[in-house]
Amino acid sequence: MGRMLLDVTLTPNVTSLPGGDLLQQVTNGIAGWALMIALIGLIVGAGMWAIGSHSNNYQQSYSGRKAVIASGGAAVVIGAAPTLVNFFFHAGQGVH
Repeated sequence: MGRMLLDVTLTPNVTSLPGGDLLQQVTNGIAGWALMIALIGLIVGAGMWAIGSHSNNYQQSYSGRKAVIASGGAAVVIGAAPTLVNFFFHAGQGVH
C-alpha cells in the first residue's frame, strides 16, 4: 500500500500576521541601539588603549585593545546578521 506524502511550503512574510510591521520596527530599533553601544565601546576602548599606551600601563592598553576588537566584531555581526540568517535559510531550502 502506497503512502501519501504531503508537501509543505514556507514563505516567510513579516506582514502576514498582525503586528508584523511593529516587530520589524522594533528589530530595526534594537539593531540601531546595538550599533550605538558598539560605537561607544569602540570609542571608549580606543581611548583606553591610547592612554594605556602613552602611560606605559600595559593592562589598560590591553583592555582597550580588547574592547576595540570586541566592539568592531559586534558591529560586523550586527551588520551581517540579516545576510547570515538569509544565507542559512536559503541553504536550508536547498536541502531535498
